[in-house]
Amino acid sequence: MLPQSRLAIYFTITFSLLWTPQIWIFCLDWCIIDLKECLKSGWWRGFNAIFARKLIEGHWNMRMMVGVPVFLSCVLLLLLALLPLVVLFFHFLPLFLNFRASIPSGIFGWPLVGETLSFLTPHASNSLGAFLEHHVSRYGKVFKAHLFCTPTVVSCDQELNQFILQNEEKLFQCSYPKPIHGILGKSSMIVVVGDTHKRLRNLALTLVTTTKSKPSYLYDMESIAIHVLNSWKDKSIVFFCEEAKKFTFSVIVKQVLGLSPDEPQTSKILEDFLTFMKGFISFPFYIPGTSYAKAVKARAKISFTVKSIMEARRRKHGEDSAKQQQKGDHFLDVLLSLTNLSEDEKVSFVLDSLFGGYETTSVLMSMAVFFLGQSPLALQQLKQEHEEIKAKRNKDEYYLSLEDYKQMEFTQNVINEALRCGNIVKFVHRKALKDVTFQGHLIPAGWKVLPVFSAVHLDSSLHDNALEFHPWRWEKQGQMTCKKFTPFGGGPRICPGFELAKVETAVFLHHLVLNFRWKQEGEDCPIAHPYVEFPRALPLEIEPIPMESSF
Repeated sequence: MLPQSRLAIYFTITFSLLWTPQIWIFCLDWCIIDLKECLKSGWWRGFNAIFARKLIEGHWNMRMMVGVPVFLSCVLLLLLALLPLVVLFFHFLPLFLNFRASIPSGIFGWPLVGETLSFLTPHASNSLGAFLEHHVSRYGKVFKAHLFCTPTVVSCDQELNQFILQNEEKLFQCSYPKPIHGILGKSSMIVVVGDTHKRLRNLALTLVTTTKSKPSYLYDMESIAIHVLNSWKDKSIVFFCEEAKKFTFSVIVKQVLGLSPDEPQTSKILEDFLTFMKGFISFPFYIPGTSYAKAVKARAKISFTVKSIMEARRRKHGEDSAKQQQKGDHFLDVLLSLTNLSEDEKVSFVLDSLFGGYETTSVLMSMAVFFLGQSPLALQQLKQEHEEIKAKRNKDEYYLSLEDYKQMEFTQNVINEALRCGNIVKFVHRKALKDVTFQGHLIPAGWKVLPVFSAVHLDSSLHDNALEFHPWRWEKQGQMTCKKFTPFGGGPRICPGFELAKVETAVFLHHLVLNFRWKQEGEDCPIAHPYVEFPRALPLEIEPIPMESSF
């Protein structure tokens, strides 16, 4: 018989198994009735003996015809029939194990995916989104769900969020999905836990201290801002998100690697970094040609470039000057002088710094410009504040000082309100290290916990007119000490570079409001995917202000 004919018979019989009860009897006769013989002779030897005897003797006419394919079809169909039951069992097993416990209300949704797709549905970042609105109204501010293939407790409650953040490594631990590890690297400060995270965080704090103590700290930042804005002189429309990213990338590369925007290595890193960022917000499956796969490769290229820069810096300083490197002009000298970090950890830390300084700060700048465009009164007061700061400077003082920055009080209100309304970081991933009970709710050990910051920021019971951009609300409130305001996280894992992000935004806004008018061209708004981005990159119609430039 031709192979094609045998294949046709095989699939025909496979299909018939679903409809012929006699075949199921045959399967049970083969697989169950002879179980004793298998047990007596051992599973493998017994199976071979049964198979040989049944094949020789025949079992009905059908077995004489098809032999092996029928048996394999039966086994395959039994496995396929049991597979959904196995999936359902493990999907709902956490509920069965905690049947009588006071777990928050909620549902687990579909097997495997749960409610993940609904939870990640894009929505305006200055809103809760349909998923959270529905679940909070139905189950309350704390509810259970099945997200990211894991049983999860979602918290939209201010007190529980603070409890989770303040008990890091005691009751809860950072727990990002595996695909995030794949793209950021196993040594990334964002995903590591325990002592490794403490070492890397201390290093990040050193970066902030080293950067702020440099005499050229504000000068470098302001020079780059002026350079970017000077490039607008002959333009009528700019895509602000792209311009903001140019600025923040140039600043962080200068601070961390000591590279100027015009150097070839800077362009190379930026090219790979753009590919990396596209994959970071893509569907996390490593399939060649996808954005995620390209991002993993882009990270490897950036790592290679960073390693070559570090090697060049080592050769420049020489082995004998290693102890003096900590007194160098920028952070890379400090990094190279450390002996308690591996080479991979150093490279990974540089990538984390580039990621945080590039993406988060540029989105913050875009948020501020977006909301200011919708609030003429806030924009007018902001412009007035910066005009006063400029007027107080001596004529021979072209650049801002730290004293000037300290006078930007309303600017800080604008930045805080943009953070509250825009919600750059919607939530973070944690898991319970042990059974935790909080205000009558049980969070079982091993369950994922998602403290949702945006839900607290937009809670009308905590903020008057919560959905309204109103910078003046911050005149009588604390800023980073306020428990209902956590744009950079909290506890031991709070973003170490949040102050640098606010300084960069304030410096750029200073020159922007003094030299340009703008209005948004067409419709665009920040969308949470959950990572925030503007679909059209925030196009602005710009007009230079006809007055003496601050440049």
